[in-house]
Amino acid sequence: MFSVLVKLSWFFKKYWKRYTFAIIALIVASVIDLIPPKLIGMAIDEIQFNTMTVERLMELLLIYGVVIFSSYTISYLWDYTLFSGAMIMERTMRSRLMNHFLRMTPTFFGRNRTGDLMARATNDLKALTMTAGFGILTLVDSTVFMFLIIAVMGFTISWPLTLAALLPLPIMAFAMNRYGKVIHARFTEAQAAFGEMNNSVLESVRGVRVLRAFVQEERDESRFNTMTTDVYDKNVHVAKVDALFEPTIQILVGLSYTIGLGYGSALVFQNVITLGEMVSFNVYLGMLIWPMFAVGELINVLQRGNASLDRVNDTLNYEPDVKDPSRHQQVETPGDIRFENVSFHYPNTKAEGLHQIRLSIKRGQTIGVVGKTGAGKTTLFRQLLREYPGLKGTLSINGTDIRELPLDTTRSWIGYVPQDQVLFSKTVRENIQFGKPGATDEEIYRVLKLAHFLEDMKHLPNGLDTKVGESGVTLSGGQKQRVSIARAFIMEPEILLLDDAMSAVDGKTEAKIIDHLREEREGKTTLIAAHRLSAVTHADHIIVLDEGKIIEQGTHEELVSLGGWYQSQYEHQQLEDGEVGR
Repeated sequence: MFSVLVKLSWFFKKYWKRYTFAIIALIVASVIDLIPPKLIGMAIDEIQFNTMTVERLMELLLIYGVVIFSSYTISYLWDYTLFSGAMIMERTMRSRLMNHFLRMTPTFFGRNRTGDLMARATNDLKALTMTAGFGILTLVDSTVFMFLIIAVMGFTISWPLTLAALLPLPIMAFAMNRYGKVIHARFTEAQAAFGEMNNSVLESVRGVRVLRAFVQEERDESRFNTMTTDVYDKNVHVAKVDALFEPTIQILVGLSYTIGLGYGSALVFQNVITLGEMVSFNVYLGMLIWPMFAVGELINVLQRGNASLDRVNDTLNYEPDVKDPSRHQQVETPGDIRFENVSFHYPNTKAEGLHQIRLSIKRGQTIGVVGKTGAGKTTLFRQLLREYPGLKGTLSINGTDIRELPLDTTRSWIGYVPQDQVLFSKTVRENIQFGKPGATDEEIYRVLKLAHFLEDMKHLPNGLDTKVGESGVTLSGGQKQRVSIARAFIMEPEILLLDDAMSAVDGKTEAKIIDHLREEREGKTTLIAAHRLSAVTHADHIIVLDEGKIIEQGTHEELVSLGGWYQSQYEHQQLEDGEVGR
């Protein structure tokens, strides 16, 4: 049960001053809270024996007032210090998770669904916050505060009465332990079901257009209802055990009260204890209810925290597939890029994505990459981005193997426009500034002109301040592509990768973007993957991929004269364009 505190020891060690102060203040407040019942007992005895005077009453009231003020002040200090520490725990773990997500490769996100990762970053972190805050409170109250009360009851009133009243405690400890084990198992299942539901909701929101197009709203709603029912049922299973804590404690505390009142009354009649001590004892017994209840809460909170921490650590312990080299080389500016017998296959697949690729790219060249769907165009680009491990052969920049260069360095050279454009739920300006933080409106308009988006800006309601919606939902496919191209242009990257980045724009727009691209990218390296061959006819060198192999390469004119796949595809597309034109 306490293993979760051991696992979090790194955090408590880092903030030991905060937690030491909070625990000491909590203990001091607990000691102060033991004084009022004693004052009440003393007052009752003095009234009973007719020794109470006005001066004595004022003295007791003054002491009582000082005790209340001191308790309030110290309670505020420990409460603020302890629970702000819990917030620091949540912030720290959330930052660690986010940093971890940003370092992960596509392999990680293929094995972990977004909904489950979000559940770990929300619900599970809340459970950890409870552990670092409320868990420490219940730990102190269920141990130190409880033993202080028992010690005061035993040493100042009667040990026989105290021990008799505490007879139900062993039963409580046994019950709490059994409940805690069941809570841990069921809470883990409930959190997993919540992650599944989260993932389903995300998929439905992203694919809402497809759902409507295929008239699948009712089916998706039915699927969602099934999942929510499953989440509900699993949480009900947790709640059923959780609900046993309080009644069990109340029954056992009630039994303690019964023993205390019955046996205590007998001791008063036997003049073993006074009436005032009997009243004080019952007040202390009432104060003992919370520490007894805290035992159950402690087990509950620690078991939930343990289950959540295991899930979070399972994510954090996933090692990145692609790591920085232990000893890295430094290259100031990327020049020539060479693929020498480069082969690659994706994790958990047998088929090769690339096979014995040999390609030399000089600085400032534009390279066209074409081929059928699934031929390996994106896979080739991913080797430069180093998204996956397992590259065989040598991919070098300026003669240095890319695996010997720091990841941040190589990626800082590259501007990338993927097939599936990713726009953030922000304004057009903010999306483009993602490529260059702090870019001025003048710079933004310049790259929007290069991406042939200025005309579209006139139709946006708020210009650059128009919000593009979730994943750019308010923009068309072509508009999203051009905003993505503008975002890459504003980086002025040494290496630009356009992965079928103009597939959703018309031929005239594509031609204008290509013209701007040639002017803007002079002296810098550009790789363009495309299905439409008109996007690469201007390239210095073109390679044709098929099943991960280069089957043809050369300039546009050379490939047309070869009479192979490129020539037949080019003529076919020219024919289609002609028919469209007519």
